[in-house]
Amino acid sequence: MIRLESVNKIFGDTRVLTDINTTFEEGKTNLIIGQSGSGKTVLLKCIVGLFDISSGNIFYGNTNVNELSRQERKALWQKVGMVFQGGALFDSMTVEQNVLFPLNMFTKQSRDEKQKRVDFCLDRVNLENANKLFPAEISGGMRKRVAIARAIALNTRYLFCDEPNSGLDPQTSIVIDKLIREITLEYNITTIINTHDMNSVMEIGDNVIFIADGKLSWRGSKEDILHANNKELHDFVFASELMKKLNLT
Repeated sequence: MIRLESVNKIFGDTRVLTDINTTFEEGKTNLIIGQSGSGKTVLLKCIVGLFDISSGNIFYGNTNVNELSRQERKALWQKVGMVFQGGALFDSMTVEQNVLFPLNMFTKQSRDEKQKRVDFCLDRVNLENANKLFPAEISGGMRKRVAIARAIALNTRYLFCDEPNSGLDPQTSIVIDKLIREITLEYNITTIINTHDMNSVMEIGDNVIFIADGKLSWRGSKEDILHANNKELHDFVFASELMKKLNLT
């Protein structure tokens, strides 16, 4: 579980986030949605520790990140996995070496132990025969699965995904959504996904928060979202012609 308490973020004279209060539940897929420039990406980066917040508190479980020493923060971030928008794989490394990277960085496991973990993670994302391939030799969907395997290599308790379906076709996007949800449930991970993909929202949106102009405008589930009494959310959800037609049926 991750809880935000009156979180604010200011860059210079620009306030990007205003008084965000919400909870992201363990064992659930928690989605952050909003228009481009709404502040959702900044919010994700604040939660994951890439940006310092200007004021407020962020709790991982019962631990207030603001009260941790640098060493304690380092230990916490080792429980965090991140799937970046483009996958952010190392092109010069094989699939196996990419997944091995965090294990080499943060553990003192033996070579055999690390290899066993790499094989397990790749098998879990259905890439058991891709170890020796390079990112340029695999599809976009496979690269996203490698990124997920790398993100869970350290027995992740908190998983962050920034636009995980970016650049993928609809069918592959569904595969990635289902994989993220399966892993979340299987390992009881607190998963937070930043997305603008309404298909993802309707497929795996256990908990959804809508950010508008840096403020939390709405929260609910995928079942609630189509009937929410919130004009900003309504305009966002039904922006496409297809969703408008669905809304009329």
